[in-house]
Amino acid sequence: MNTTVKGRRVPTQFPFGSLTADAGASADPVLVEIVQGSLASVEMEVETAIARTSRSPMIRDAHDFRAGIHDRLLRKLTGRSYSALVHPVVRDFPLEEMRPGDVFFHNDVYESEGGIGHLPDLCVTVPVFHDSGNGPEVVAFVQAFGHHDDIGGAVPGSMPSNATSVYEEGLMVPPIRLWEEGKPNRAALRIMTRNSRMPESLAADLDAECAACLMGARRLGELFDRYGRDTVEACFDAIISRTTQTYRREILSKIPVGTWVWEDYAEHDGVEEPKLHRQRITLTRTAPDDPEGERLIFDFSGTSPQAKGPINHCGDYSDGVFLKKWLAPILRNLADTPERMAELDVNEGVVPLIEMRFPEPGTLLTPVFPAPTNARTFVILRLLGVLAGVIAKAVDGNMPADQETIRYTGVYGTDHDGRPYLMREVLGGGSGGRYYADGEDTIHVVPDSRNLPTEFTESRFPFLVEKLSLAVDSGGPGKFRGGLGYEKHIRMLRDAHFMSIADRSILSCWGVKGGKAGRPFEVTIDPGGPNERRVGALADAEPVRAGEVIRIRTTGGGGWGDPLERDPKLVVRDVRWHKVSPEGAFRDYGVVLTGSVEDDSLDYDEDATRKERQRRQEKAAETAFFDRGPGYAQLSGGATAAEVDWL
Repeated sequence: MNTTVKGRRVPTQFPFGSLTADAGASADPVLVEIVQGSLASVEMEVETAIARTSRSPMIRDAHDFRAGIHDRLLRKLTGRSYSALVHPVVRDFPLEEMRPGDVFFHNDVYESEGGIGHLPDLCVTVPVFHDSGNGPEVVAFVQAFGHHDDIGGAVPGSMPSNATSVYEEGLMVPPIRLWEEGKPNRAALRIMTRNSRMPESLAADLDAECAACLMGARRLGELFDRYGRDTVEACFDAIISRTTQTYRREILSKIPVGTWVWEDYAEHDGVEEPKLHRQRITLTRTAPDDPEGERLIFDFSGTSPQAKGPINHCGDYSDGVFLKKWLAPILRNLADTPERMAELDVNEGVVPLIEMRFPEPGTLLTPVFPAPTNARTFVILRLLGVLAGVIAKAVDGNMPADQETIRYTGVYGTDHDGRPYLMREVLGGGSGGRYYADGEDTIHVVPDSRNLPTEFTESRFPFLVEKLSLAVDSGGPGKFRGGLGYEKHIRMLRDAHFMSIADRSILSCWGVKGGKAGRPFEVTIDPGGPNERRVGALADAEPVRAGEVIRIRTTGGGGWGDPLERDPKLVVRDVRWHKVSPEGAFRDYGVVLTGSVEDDSLDYDEDATRKERQRRQEKAAETAFFDRGPGYAQLSGGATAAEVDWL
């Protein structure tokens, strides 16, 4: 049965709930561990199979995909990574109509219940069957979705930066039965590959994903055969219930009862001139005796109207279930230790602890069809930072500073044999400094994803990678420095076009509690040459001549704490490691260096450093709790901080 909410069809037969009356309390604790380990093993086996048998660089080499396992109530059971939702498949194909060997497919943003953000994310779903004596019945789902090279649309890569309609972004496919009882739907596959500029790699990737999920379904079916349906489902309940209780005990308890507000911004939408596109969260932590339960309320009221360009994200479908699981990993930063943080999975157990309140349709988070969405990372990545920021206000800054760890860059043209090619990769950036440690360098938000190997790209595409290093001084200064971004130099061997879908080229990753903002994203073509030019962060077809170099510098994370409180020995170490320049050591940290790196005599003058820092501290004025960097004034009319930046 389906119901209609805000004009959308959503399944109502599977509300959040447990399969057993005691919510898994009767499950054998040892067996629960076995089942949980088996789920993780199946998920990893599916991802390994996809990585080994797919063809496109984005899937095979960059690993921009992930798998997930869900039960028959559509609850996500695994927590190593986020994944899409099963809801749209079950909405259109009732469980009783599914058969062993079926494979379902969709990529339609507006028909995905919020589980798909843009059209290049293709999703494959396979039901798992078990026969308890009444014939095969659906007991779970194995799903894989990832970012594919091209699904049609106005530009190679299916991410036109100036799109004003989803129709410009590629082929939209609502949930369909791509395989029926083991037989592929050749007509549907032909339609999809015909719409792609990279038909061979698309076909190979889909084949790899379908085969891997079918294999995963067989493995999961063996688990039910071994222990029985009732036993396994009781373990599912116990796994989810344990997550709920753990987050309530270890995470919610760290946030005091109260309400806080914070906001951050995307800077451009590819259509209008750069401006502040606001995303706001009002966070309320309810009391344990609240009549509706102890929980966190995320209210997105105050978020800007939907953009004309493609930065919108459909977040309010199915009560924001996908968005809850997308944002919940930020909460893990409240764990007692980094080791404990790494142990906390994000599965369906976090859902009842979070309530989301969305504004009316027509905002960045509630766009109205056919608003474009291909650059929706500008919103969903920013929301991670907004949540971190609003929690930082609640817990005296004991949260990491900001990070921006995904942007798409690439080149396309024809190779030496006259064949068209598309090279696109997702380059990470630095993570924010933390109250106990520096940020990490060049991290990627998608688990196990990475930059493309130089050896592979140089052998396949007509360019040379002349440099891949850390971007010096990109990390925001702080008592704990922000992580560094990439610096990558690509020398083209043939005329081509450069593309980029990136944010944080004007605004920076913010610092917190005295920490300074990191360096923004920038691309320069022919640096130091006669045709040197900066390229906007949103570019579809910037011409690059043979022999010219493309220099890409990705964002550094924000700093945490006053840079003048950083241990001078760590600054000396950073200069020696080429993470901070000698000029940056004095400019940002007030450290007076002596000696040089070249002859290994680098050190610092302790007395001069102490006096320089004391001089700066005496002149320092009161500053906001957050530092947004110099780009904020450019877009805010001269203001250096927003009203919400003060405690």
